[in-house]
Amino acid sequence: MTRRSLGQRLELGAIWAALVAGGAVMVFPIYWMFATAVRPRSEVFGELPRLIPSQFVWHNFVEAWQRLPFLQWTINSLAIAIIAVAITVSINLLCGYAFAKFRFPGRDVLFFAIISALMIPIQVILVPEFLIVSWLGLMNSYWGVILPRAAEAFGIFMVRQFMVAIPDELIEAARIDGAGELGIFIRIVLPLCKPIVAVLVIFTFMWRWNDFVWPLMVLTDQDLYTVQLGLNLLKGQYNTEWTNIMAIALFSLIPMFAIFMVFQRYLVRGIAGTGLK
Repeated sequence: MTRRSLGQRLELGAIWAALVAGGAVMVFPIYWMFATAVRPRSEVFGELPRLIPSQFVWHNFVEAWQRLPFLQWTINSLAIAIIAVAITVSINLLCGYAFAKFRFPGRDVLFFAIISALMIPIQVILVPEFLIVSWLGLMNSYWGVILPRAAEAFGIFMVRQFMVAIPDELIEAARIDGAGELGIFIRIVLPLCKPIVAVLVIFTFMWRWNDFVWPLMVLTDQDLYTVQLGLNLLKGQYNTEWTNIMAIALFSLIPMFAIFMVFQRYLVRGIAGTGLK
């Protein structure tokens, strides 16, 4: 073994150690959620927190589901997230395509205005959004939750940056062959955009699924609540059932994991913008 190969092995070992340490830090909160969900209630606030529960109380999961209508709230969350993904991804793709491949008066100013919207804290626009949704008569409805977030400035920016790399000659050749603009977008541009579509699906689903503040402002009927709003109802005035909260929180992670596993192979390519060959 040469000195150089030894140094490379040490460097590789240090990288692996750093990756394992980082992975442990990322995974530990999920493990703690699981450990809290299955441990006896008397151990939740014990003097010495146990890393491993003294016994596994699987009935906590059943009890959590039976206390409140979480199945209905899960269906509500899925409906809102899926419809929002379809609408938001479509709008972002079309807007990004327009900014990347069309020249029109005020294009750069309008794009700069959209990018500037990223600098505005969401809390600043909550009241104006609430007044608009109320004026449109969309309070206490799915559409009142979905439509105000139908176009995301961050998504438009990512799509525009990705589509700039698509050769203009490819689009011009399709126009010369007589293809319409919508046909060019659907049959030529869209198949080249699978990585960025996957990124948009993952991020949009995550934003809509985890959203708490806006649904809390719009939805007043508990039958329309999402899972995140339902979790808040488990917090009592004098007592909070942490085992139930952690059990439902674990269940709420399953759709996010499913979406990530389906689209993860495109995630890095989409963010890096190197999907076009």
